[in-house]
Amino acid sequence: MSRFILSAFADEISADLKTQMDVLAEHGISYIEIRGVNGKTITDYSLDEAKKIKKELDARGFRISSIGSPIGKIGITDDFSPHRELFKHTLELALLLESKYIRMFSFYIPRGEAPDKYRNEVLERWFEFVELAKGSGITLLHENEKDIYGEDAEHCLDLLQSLNCDYVKAVFDPANFIQADVQTYPHAYELLKDYIAYMHIKDAVYSDHHVEPAGYGDGRLKEILSALYNNGYDGFLSLEPHLWSFEGFDKLELEPVWSKYEGGGPKLFSVAATALNKLLDEIIQD
Repeated sequence: MSRFILSAFADEISADLKTQMDVLAEHGISYIEIRGVNGKTITDYSLDEAKKIKKELDARGFRISSIGSPIGKIGITDDFSPHRELFKHTLELALLLESKYIRMFSFYIPRGEAPDKYRNEVLERWFEFVELAKGSGITLLHENEKDIYGEDAEHCLDLLQSLNCDYVKAVFDPANFIQADVQTYPHAYELLKDYIAYMHIKDAVYSDHHVEPAGYGDGRLKEILSALYNNGYDGFLSLEPHLWSFEGFDKLELEPVWSKYEGGGPKLFSVAATALNKLLDEIIQD
């Protein structure tokens, strides 16, 4: 039986952890894909600092759906050694925060160059991640993202098939595919459906790549979520609204594109959550 569990990038509501939890509670969401806390990226916290965050979360009944890490979000030609150490730290954070998943990427490719030129280096780095995570019980989630090796569905599939690891799966992000001019459904979904273990919920339009609430863009989220539902998907739908320029947004992408909505974090998070719930109601009723 299908079960959609709602989570969210709560740093898009506010940098303040208490406000994040207050707004999520209003929407009946008790999971967080943790990325930014009190204006600081989660992977920049020490383990002792993270323990204090965990206490605050526990006191309010919140759990972590995934570590929204920046792992793999450096250039493929950049020095890998510091990033390897950051990944080791991220694994420790995931265990401490009792997260089953770490969200990751497959490295920015130099502008104007073919991703396949760097395929071996991408795989070598990811095989290191796989080896370091072995036995941890944590699943590494590769997210499609514009300008990285896994920008399109074919390169995502190549990575996942080449690694051939039962604890490496896909985060499917429809808006990111739209921003890379990839057809989300049926093309990308059909190629990757056997690997999808986690969904990011945001939509976008092909014309200028700006982000919209779920169902209001070209991402065909209703069709994707319907297919997942009918195939017995049991996992997270993580709201990542990107409807406003929140603190830290400019650091998330090489060329950030957001919608021109007004109203601030809590209000526009409500817009995003309402749009998703509308889609889910339609899917279940169908």
